[in-house]
Amino acid sequence: MEYGLIGGRLGHSYSKIIHGMLCGYRYDLCPLPTEAEVRAFLRRRTFKAINVTIPYKKLVMESCTYIDPPARAIGAVNTVVNKNGLLYGYNTDYAGFAHLCDAHGVNFVGKTVLILGTGGTHNTTRAVALDKGAAKVLTVSRQPDPEKGELSYLQAVNSGAQIIINTTPAGMYPNVGVCPLDVAAMTGLEAVLDVVYNPDKTRLVLCAEAAGVPVAVGGLEMLVAQAVYAAEYFLGKKFEDAPGEIRRITAALRRDTLNIVLVGMPSCGKTTIGKMLAKQLGRTFVDLDEEVVKTAGRSIPDLFAAEGEAGFRVRETAEAQRFGKENRQLISCGGGIVKNAENVFALRQNGVVLFIDRPLEALSVGGDRPLSSSMDTLRTMEVQRRPLYLEAADAVVPNTGTLEDALAAAMEALDEIFDS
Repeated sequence: MEYGLIGGRLGHSYSKIIHGMLCGYRYDLCPLPTEAEVRAFLRRRTFKAINVTIPYKKLVMESCTYIDPPARAIGAVNTVVNKNGLLYGYNTDYAGFAHLCDAHGVNFVGKTVLILGTGGTHNTTRAVALDKGAAKVLTVSRQPDPEKGELSYLQAVNSGAQIIINTTPAGMYPNVGVCPLDVAAMTGLEAVLDVVYNPDKTRLVLCAEAAGVPVAVGGLEMLVAQAVYAAEYFLGKKFEDAPGEIRRITAALRRDTLNIVLVGMPSCGKTTIGKMLAKQLGRTFVDLDEEVVKTAGRSIPDLFAAEGEAGFRVRETAEAQRFGKENRQLISCGGGIVKNAENVFALRQNGVVLFIDRPLEALSVGGDRPLSSSMDTLRTMEVQRRPLYLEAADAVVPNTGTLEDALAAAMEALDEIFDS
């Protein structure tokens, strides 16, 4: 191959998409399960340049004739260029993480930084933090070594840190929903940065958002940035506006991959508008209520009769978690989905949420909706749920006119979300 990525498992890598958007050259994913296969691949040297991901960023260093001093200091190489049969190693993760911090205004000067994990990315983020003026960098490990000054996760909560960086795979697809640290119990946090990029927002990032941490961001922008800087080594030339390229590709990736989630009152138009949006955006349409019915093998009225609302809600949460961790979907939710905060976490991790807002007097009563038995019931329901819809949503889409008007409003809202 000419250009590509090697690593242990690459099934969900975005690198091929990013390099295609960036330069258009052929970029192959080359999973190599064993170290022996990596060494054999490097001996053959049948490539122009490659990226390297876990767990081989240290291993490839032994095959490099030249290693860039910053990469040697960090102890990890993620970019290898073949120059006339000699391998040159670089680390663009440093520049990628530095870009992420700068893009979101993270100020390290005089701050205490808490890094979760002890792997290769720990060293990279530590170097960035120190170079940007951090006063103290603490390491958190599941099996802390007191001689190295490492902290346990329980100790980390009381560390007084202002900045948290997660370099572990905790919460990474497909094992989503894991939050390694109780950020809600930590006062004075200014930023939570997670190098995990799939899902777009890990549970750690979502918990930080919920706790009001000013900066809470995942690793997608870092991934794109390191790819842009790697491409400069690949091609031997600088981009005129590398930060602009990073912003462009990050926005395009989010627009292409993130789910669109519709919430709102029963009969507000989520299904109809959702199918129209799915067709226009090329998304797979998912109706969560229908998925509950498929899994249970009985209708919603029958489910309510047999298991009550509580039983239905348990099934609803299971479906929200199942579909919420995937991508490229248009998900239409039942009216009560927002009653459980866990559902909102599941849907927001890889999606943007639109609240379809239809006037109360235009909503339908009865049908297959056990909780919409009368207009009075709907009125009470809206008073309870409206604040939850607003809290969960990234944008409000009015549905007060034609369906075409609502569709246009939804598209306008998505453009504003993805282009901001």
